[in-house]
Amino acid sequence: MPVFGLKYFILQQRVIHLYRHAIRASKYIPDPQARSETIAWFRSEIERNKWLTDVAVIEEKITMARREIRQILPTSQAS
Repeated sequence: MPVFGLKYFILQQRVIHLYRHAIRASKYIPDPQARSETIAWFRSEIERNKWLTDVAVIEEKITMARREIRQILPTSQAS
């Protein structure tokens, strides 16, 4: 069983914050079907990567997710 450090738990909070941000930003997608698909896609990405434990990989995934959110939701400023 891996031992998780403080950095891991900080990254967990960053992922949760990014997920909430994506959900809020998706409100500005005018088409309900596209909005639903965007939320489902982002949720599936979170679910697919939830077992990652390597801090470097998690940081890379967060960076990629921010970039994708900015591309999909141009009005968004992913933090």
